[in-house]
Amino acid sequence: MPRILKRRETLLAIIIAVMIAGFATRAAGFAEPANLANIFNDTSILIILALAQMTVILTKSIDLSVAANLAFTGMAVAMLNAAYPDLPLIVLVITAIVMGAALGAINGYLVWALEIPPIVVTLGTLTIYRGMAFVLSGGAWVNAHQFTPNFLSVPRTPLLGLPVLAWIGIAIVLIMYFVLRYTRFGRSTYASGGNPVAAVYAGIDVGWTRFLAFVLSGSLAGLSGYLWVSRYAVAYVDIASGFELDSVAACVIGGISIAGGVGSVAGAVLGALFLGVIKNALPVIGISPFTQMAISGTVIILAVVFNARRERNRGRIILRDQAAKDTASHGASA
Repeated sequence: MPRILKRRETLLAIIIAVMIAGFATRAAGFAEPANLANIFNDTSILIILALAQMTVILTKSIDLSVAANLAFTGMAVAMLNAAYPDLPLIVLVITAIVMGAALGAINGYLVWALEIPPIVVTLGTLTIYRGMAFVLSGGAWVNAHQFTPNFLSVPRTPLLGLPVLAWIGIAIVLIMYFVLRYTRFGRSTYASGGNPVAAVYAGIDVGWTRFLAFVLSGSLAGLSGYLWVSRYAVAYVDIASGFELDSVAACVIGGISIAGGVGSVAGAVLGALFLGVIKNALPVIGISPFTQMAISGTVIILAVVFNARRERNRGRIILRDQAAKDTASHGASA
């Protein structure tokens, strides 16, 4: 039991449960299954973006352009749906994913081939992709009445008690768990971020792995572009503004190390749910938006401090165990 409680994911799950119970005492019905299902549905897009961000962070990089990618791809498919209402929905979804992957590939190429720091590349493309969304739309909005009914209804359709959007989020979680745990690419992401030099000696192409991580991140951001536009029935240049920071925050809170090579899918999901519960609960109990920002920022700082202390302690334990082995071997030889 004590060993289970030491796991970051278990502690975070307990904290989320305590938060829900605490908020339920201030807002009647907050802990009811229907409301919790709505919170999960509202957080599904953030979960997908957090998993996209996690993949890049594991390789010792960062993608600050995920929300701008979402905005551009969302605007593009919204305008396509408004201009060509006969296009099948699956074509629009595939278009969003491919466009997102292409934008991610641009980031990955600049990081891999030109060896530009990821934070510099994605900070630049963040602005570029937002600008592209403005140029594409001319600053105009695409509103609910311009979409086809099918475009809007699919993510909202109930299925076994949850909207399709929530089931898509669950499917992405399962796919990412399989990819990162059981595929060669998944093992390479952890190795590339954990110890790039050792990864090279093991035959892993670190640059190519980072490129693929950015492509995967872009694909998930592109999918999120369609989901966001259909979920909120509107497309404009500033959609998902600030979500790149929320995706990083979800990863940090979930125990994904900014230094790379450490983290889990469960941690990213729980980090996103933690933020989702806070964002849904604080307005209900009368907390102002500015106080919400202060609370979120404080939580992020505490999570970074916790991660840093955990990694430092882990390093000390490794050194201690190695010293104990060396002492034992010297004693045996004597």
